[in-house]
Amino acid sequence: MNQPLETLPPDLLRSLAASSPAHLATLRDRPGQQAAREELLDVAICTTDTPVGELLLAATTTGLARIAFANEDRDHVLEQLSRVLGPRILTSPRALDQARRELDEYFARSRTSFTIPLDWSLTHGFRRTVQEYLPRIAYGRTSSYKDVADAVGNARAIRAVGTACATNPLPIVVPCHRVLRSDGSLGGYLGGLDSKTLLLELERG
Repeated sequence: MNQPLETLPPDLLRSLAASSPAHLATLRDRPGQQAAREELLDVAICTTDTPVGELLLAATTTGLARIAFANEDRDHVLEQLSRVLGPRILTSPRALDQARRELDEYFARSRTSFTIPLDWSLTHGFRRTVQEYLPRIAYGRTSSYKDVADAVGNARAIRAVGTACATNPLPIVVPCHRVLRSDGSLGGYLGGLDSKTLLLELERG
């Protein structure tokens, strides 16, 4: 149980007050670091602020596995992570430093593609085929759902492509926002149409 601040010894309170934000962040991150060293960590998570809202990031030792928007049910997201990737989930921002850095660079328009390793464990079959194709759509460009269906070898699977985009576990990094309807309208987006519009406008410069 957390001890109320007013009951802590004065010397400890002064020490905490004098601690830098970086030092406090290190203290918060310590359990996750220790669990990772002892191979007791299945999934590292953290949040990061972006122009499309606060994102929840989750990674395994294989790579980044999940990016969740603020409008998603966090309990449901964590339940899925626990069920598929393992129950030992801890906050560990340091384990997600590269992901946060690359996202910051993307939103600052200094990065046009992502290099962070990905863990595709949360997707399978045709959906994964579509999602693995999406990074081939160049930064600043768009494709239609029909174009993507043609590209992955199943021209009649337009609705299935839409489902694959809607269930993409790694939005932004895997750019499902670059897929539009054939008439140029936005279609749907897990993070909301305002987020999709912002991402497209960001890439158009």
